[in-house]
Amino acid sequence: MKNLSLLAFAALAVLCFSSCSPKLTPFTQNLYQENKWTENELSQIQFYLSEDILLSRKMGSDTTEIVEGEIKIINGRELEEIVIPKGTPGVFLFSPSANQLAISFESEGEERFLMFGPNPNASNRYTLLAKTWGRENGTVRYDGKEYVVSFTDAFASLLVDLKWASKNDFESRKAVGRKISK
Repeated sequence: MKNLSLLAFAALAVLCFSSCSPKLTPFTQNLYQENKWTENELSQIQFYLSEDILLSRKMGSDTTEIVEGEIKIINGRELEEIVIPKGTPGVFLFSPSANQLAISFESEGEERFLMFGPNPNASNRYTLLAKTWGRENGTVRYDGKEYVVSFTDAFASLLVDLKWASKNDFESRKAVGRKISK
C-alpha cells in the first residue's frame, strides 16, 4: 500500500512539473507573418535554441585574449570556442532587414548575437544564418569577430513558448438576460 501511494505521489509530481514547463514550438515564417509582431513585441518574446551551436576561431599569436569562451591549443594553434547549448534562452535585439532576427544568448556584449532567418529547406523555421556556408562549415559574425560553425549548425533554429507568445488580450462577459419592466 505504501508503494502504491508513493507511486501515485510521484506521478502527480511529474504531472505538475511537466505542466509548468513551456511547450516549445519552432519559430517559423508563417507564425511570424500570421501574428504581424512589431520589433517591440518581438523583444517581449522569449526565444530558445533548438540545438547546440559551437563557434570556433583560430587565434594568431598576437591575439591571445580570453573571452568567456575557452582557449584550446590544437597542433600548436590556439583556438577559441564558444558553446551555446540547446535550450539556451535568447532575446531579440533588432532586425537588420526583412525576415532576419538578431538574437542574443548572452547578457553582456552589444555584439554578442547570432542572425536567424526562415529556411525553406527546414519548413521555413528561423535557422542560423551565416555570412557564407560551405560543404563542411559556415562563417558567422559574433562579438565583432568571425567564427566558424559546422554545417550541421545550419539547422539550429529558434523555438518559442507558443502559448505565451500567442497570448492575446481580450475582454469577455456573460449576458444575464433582460426582462420587461412592469
